[in-house]
Amino acid sequence: MLKFFKALAVFTGTIIGVGIFCLPYVASKSGFLPVVFYFIFLSGIVIALYLILGQVILGTEKLYRLPGYVGEYLGERWKKVDLFIFGSGLVGALLAYLIVGGEFLESLFGPCFGSLVLGWPGGPNISIYTLLFFCLGAFLIFRGIKAISQIELLLLLVFFVILVIFFVRALPFVDVGHLKTMDWKFFTLPYGIILFSLGGLAILPEIKEMLGNEREKIKKVIISGISISVIVYLLFILTILGVSGPQTSKEAISGFAYAIGDNIIALGFIFGILTCFTSFLTLGLTLKKVFWYDFNIPKHLSWFIACFLPLFLFLFGLREFIHVIGLTGAIALGADGILIVFLYRAFLRKKGLNKMNPLIYCLPVFFILGMIFEIAYFVIR
Repeated sequence: MLKFFKALAVFTGTIIGVGIFCLPYVASKSGFLPVVFYFIFLSGIVIALYLILGQVILGTEKLYRLPGYVGEYLGERWKKVDLFIFGSGLVGALLAYLIVGGEFLESLFGPCFGSLVLGWPGGPNISIYTLLFFCLGAFLIFRGIKAISQIELLLLLVFFVILVIFFVRALPFVDVGHLKTMDWKFFTLPYGIILFSLGGLAILPEIKEMLGNEREKIKKVIISGISISVIVYLLFILTILGVSGPQTSKEAISGFAYAIGDNIIALGFIFGILTCFTSFLTLGLTLKKVFWYDFNIPKHLSWFIACFLPLFLFLFGLREFIHVIGLTGAIALGADGILIVFLYRAFLRKKGLNKMNPLIYCLPVFFILGMIFEIAYFVIR
């Protein structure tokens, strides 16, 4: 049973990441009800997608990451295509965690130690706090899944304790009127960010590594993890938006603290750091193993590429996390979703199993439409 809860902690901790802090701001633009609609709709699609990928993982003797499964059933050419798609999604996610995690660390410790920045004339600057976040995360990714699964369960328990305190403290300040506004101009805005916030397919091979071929337990981890995440997200949005209303900030916490007083702000920043850090660990480990297992790149070099590529992008100036999250969710994760459908079809054919349910072919249509909506929003905004 402990193995199951560790696996659930790793899966849920991966899903509940930096996306949670964009959601209240997005809801303040589009409205709370459109966000609820997107969550109901997309969580069903994501669960279906993860379950079919889980079947592929369980039905394949060798343990790969997603590009490896694509290579096994669709060929080497598509494996290289998916390395770019899958890798871009993970790098985008790690970059977002690095941006926001560093900001939260600085917000928490800056009043005591000041704003500490490294840099040189004409060169990129990096906050000491971002560097600390990166160094600790990179160290644990270097250590591997055993170190991460142990710390993930502990961090997730602390995360939920803080979340409960957060909700109880905020409830007296909630104004239901803030939840009733809608703006159709921003109706498509939540799509990419919500899809990003439900992202966890990268960690499924790690779940198999932790649980073995226990099909029912893996299925329960997927359904429970997505369900828990959606409930947490909606409660978080309801609380932050209900309190902050039009003052909702892009990262949620500062606008929230302004509305109810600074005595809660430190707890909010700790909550943010834990959320970003747990996901940074698991996705960084997954990207490392993609290079190591699926492309036979030496272990330490794989770790270096997985951890330092997001840092280099940060240094080159990619620091607007809402744009990073929206485009990563809609384009990279959407493209992966399309590829998984055809991967599943090839898997069934190779294993001589029943034909794929025709309804599954609807999934690529949704992902393609989502890409169009997201790109259109960023072009015309």
